[in-house]
Amino acid sequence: MVMTYENVLTEIENGTLIITVNRPDKLNALNNKTIEELHEALLEAEHEKEIKSIIITGSGTKAFVAGADIAEFADFNVTQGRQLSATGHFKLFNFIENYSKPVIAAVNGFALGGGLELAMASHIRVASDNAKMGLPEVTLGVIPGYGGTQRLAQLVGKGKAFEMIVTADMINAQEALHLGLVNHVTTQEELLNKCKEIASKIGQRSSVAVRTAIKVINAGYNKQENGYEVEIEEFGKMFGTGDFKEGVKAFLEKRKANFPGN
Repeated sequence: MVMTYENVLTEIENGTLIITVNRPDKLNALNNKTIEELHEALLEAEHEKEIKSIIITGSGTKAFVAGADIAEFADFNVTQGRQLSATGHFKLFNFIENYSKPVIAAVNGFALGGGLELAMASHIRVASDNAKMGLPEVTLGVIPGYGGTQRLAQLVGKGKAFEMIVTADMINAQEALHLGLVNHVTTQEELLNKCKEIASKIGQRSSVAVRTAIKVINAGYNKQENGYEVEIEEFGKMFGTGDFKEGVKAFLEKRKANFPGN
């Protein structure tokens, strides 16, 4: 699997695809091209059986992704603004949230605006202790447009989400951990290792069960679905999979499972 992009670096290590947003001169800000390239990299990885999980991070030590590229939409009208948001939701943010393999955000510095929205769309977040997070859109006369108004409230609660969005205040990594916005905080040096450690555990599990778990957890946050009903249905389906048969057989034989991934 060879992928070459302009704004994104990719490498595969032990079944994990590491994607690095590489625009250090712009603090890794998300422009249309970067969103498109992230979409393409994820789309390609979805069909690679050897890839079990994804880590997304930013280049350098200052920023994960310090927001969207404001210069790109400064002159947009109402229709273009709506389209910008809709395309971002479809191609990247909702796409990651519903992705079939776990996506881990390695937040290695500033995660602001679209950068925090990218981290929140990911399934698991690990932050370095120098990270700062916030949604500063109201300082520009707009609101978060890539799912931030919804996901922040889901993760930290409605009251704190209101405060962060309407004041545009940033929080540090320790507060983010306290609020449940991130799963772990590490030093900058240990950040990727911690993410790889989580990815390594995921890689040993049933990829079919992991994919199904992502789908069912998300169903609980979808107003059109009943998460409990989806769980019952998907739980039943697992009994027809090769992974279930191997998992149970391995357990009864007191050995490590070798999941076929079907």
